[in-house]
Amino acid sequence: MTDVAGPESAPISELDLAAEFPQATREQWQELVAGVLRKSGKLPEDSADFAGAPESKLVTRTYDGIEIQPLYTAEDVPGDIGFPGLPPYVRGSRPDGQVATGWDVRARFTGDDARAVNQAILADLEGGVTSIWLSVPPASLADALNEVYLDLAPVVLDAGPSYEAAAEALFELFDEREIPASEAVAVLGADPIGLAARSGSAVALEPAAALAARVAGKYPKVRTIVADGLPFHEAGGSDAQELGALVAAGVTYLRSLTAAGLDVEAAAGQLEFRLAATADQFSTIAKLRAARRLWARVAEVCGFTSPMRQHAVTSPAMLTRRDPWVNMLRTTVACFGAGVGGADAVTVLPFDAAIGRPDPFSARIARNTHAVLLEESKLAGVADPAGGSWYVEKLTDDLAHAAWAEFTAIEGAGGLVAELASGALAGRLASTWEKRSQRIATRRDPLTGVSEFPNLAEKPVVRTPLESPVDGGLPRHRYAEGFEALRDASDAYLASHGERPKVFLATLGPVAAHTARAGFAANLFQAGGIEAVNPGATGDLPGAFRASGAKIACLCGTDDAYAAQAAEVAESLGAEYVLLAGKGSYDGVDANVFAGCDALEVLDGLHAKLGVAR
Repeated sequence: MTDVAGPESAPISELDLAAEFPQATREQWQELVAGVLRKSGKLPEDSADFAGAPESKLVTRTYDGIEIQPLYTAEDVPGDIGFPGLPPYVRGSRPDGQVATGWDVRARFTGDDARAVNQAILADLEGGVTSIWLSVPPASLADALNEVYLDLAPVVLDAGPSYEAAAEALFELFDEREIPASEAVAVLGADPIGLAARSGSAVALEPAAALAARVAGKYPKVRTIVADGLPFHEAGGSDAQELGALVAAGVTYLRSLTAAGLDVEAAAGQLEFRLAATADQFSTIAKLRAARRLWARVAEVCGFTSPMRQHAVTSPAMLTRRDPWVNMLRTTVACFGAGVGGADAVTVLPFDAAIGRPDPFSARIARNTHAVLLEESKLAGVADPAGGSWYVEKLTDDLAHAAWAEFTAIEGAGGLVAELASGALAGRLASTWEKRSQRIATRRDPLTGVSEFPNLAEKPVVRTPLESPVDGGLPRHRYAEGFEALRDASDAYLASHGERPKVFLATLGPVAAHTARAGFAANLFQAGGIEAVNPGATGDLPGAFRASGAKIACLCGTDDAYAAQAAEVAESLGAEYVLLAGKGSYDGVDANVFAGCDALEVLDGLHAKLGVAR
């Protein structure tokens, strides 16, 4: 780049956008932060009573213990991050990123009805899908791929333990359609480690390695092995745990493939890696960038050069069955993160995937999510769009270190196969899931439409149930499952009683005085399928309570109103159980609900008191 001459003909290599403004200092920013925190009561009025930096009150931590700061500067960037297309591939595996073609738009298809699967495939290909992720019985493969141009739409197989038969069926299709072996493109989906993680079965690496050795010699553009991080993600694992297990799986496959006779470069070329993309866009971006860096380190040590081939899938764990329309927003943000993070292929799961078999409408919305981001938003029009963000670069570095520690711990314990067999990895994943569950239960990790802003009047979305997934190994969790179990129980109660279980909101004082806590309480109760009966401003709370038919009441008002009225109103209602929205102990009040309380525990207890069967 040619330097631009300044006013005095001095060369300028960088443009200082803030040159005309007074220089701001970190100390000035800290003082402004401290002022806001003092007003909110999070800092004492006297600065001498708090020794730390005021912004420390705004720090959050991920499940990997990574501290997320409220402000990042150039000083936080961890050294040289390299260039797109060059090791360590943090900035992307290709020099031009996805500018020329965009990412591979990959849709998933599954089912025993080959004709229905084929119709869905043809519709998606016509609508912009560029590759097919296919899970059908091997005998149905030809029918499912009828009229599909395999030289234009690569196939990624997902046949579980039948991967050898599925591969043979695909090779027969290549021959029948006269696709030269040198031009055939596919991923055969052999993943014995992922199958063992899902089912608890023994790991048999040799057949997959033998298939890869045969494929590598004849089909140069076909990959045999998938190293899948989704089993560890769906078991509740953190980003670092998912990445550590993913890289450990890749290293295990490398060992097996080289033992089968492949050189290390050819062995690495047989691998594709699958990762989860979540609605936490920055974590998703950092995860994909960190994953490439980790694999580049493995490449450096093992002596191969090819970068990690990444397939990002919008997280099944984050999808909800209640208010599933919100899943469109979640998957859009996840797809954004995957695209910005540099994934080679991205699958957007339809919004109804947690309910059953997606219908044509949900499939169309899923593929159009890609179209909006690629064609309208021009998201792939820049190589590494997150590059240079101080926050993203620091988060990528922190996550890479945390994941490398997980990977080396797995290797130190004998490798991923040994960790799965011993249950040690399952124990660490369960520990993270316990922490995650607690944050979900207390609504610190909110779920829109489920734990926050639920709609008891929503009409259920009905889909054809999918066959039961393989189980017996690591558990498969969805973040909303606890609250959704309560909603299911409420629906059953409604069907048998003709009404929802209910709680009466004893509103103290005028609407302006009680509306905040009444709204909070109603939101909490509805998350468990419990109707909140709000009488508004009334002078006859006992009469309104009796008319509601409720057995349980919740006092809602200001702290001053509680001090003056709580005990008297609680006694006058004659309720079997009395809650109070807020903190504080008062005569006649049995329990409290407040921001940060364990909502699932509260709602479970209320279900029991209201006779709602689980």
